[in-house]
Amino acid sequence: MGYSLESAHQTAVAQKAVEETDAIFIGGGNTFRLLKALQDLDLVEVIRRKVSSGAPYIGSSAGSNVAGPTIKTTKDMPIVQPRSFDSLGLVPFQISPHYLDPDPNSTQMGETQEERILQFLEENDTPVVGIREGAWLLCNDGTVTLKGQTGARIFHRGHAPVEVTAGTEISKLIEVHNAN
Repeated sequence: MGYSLESAHQTAVAQKAVEETDAIFIGGGNTFRLLKALQDLDLVEVIRRKVSSGAPYIGSSAGSNVAGPTIKTTKDMPIVQPRSFDSLGLVPFQISPHYLDPDPNSTQMGETQEERILQFLEENDTPVVGIREGAWLLCNDGTVTLKGQTGARIFHRGHAPVEVTAGTEISKLIEVHNAN
């Protein structure tokens, strides 16, 4: 296919590897550990610059968590302490992958993902996109479109969650709610 892959965290000079790449893929794992590694390798600003100059960014699971302004909506356990919760800020909203709808028949007594997102919004104005399995976001030329086989929910402080289906351009929904 003509592609080669190099793991920046396994190179002698991770920053140079990112600066010289054509695209960036960050996969899953523990979001706290991932952000700490990006911070320890001084890659946060390097990745921001590379993506803002046009390099494609693909984030999967924890890699999508760190694409937002912070990691404050991750479901992962804080097994390590990053310097801060501020992450790449490639999009102006929080991304909550693996979103699960509340199950009214569940006997689980813990908080649902929706309840945790609503708690986040009690303290923060940043919108949250809860992406279900099988869905993904395409960010291109200032627009964000939900793609894939399943939907997502968009959460805003002071508003009921908005259900969106694949093919929906969500950047407009975020702009409308931010204006209120």
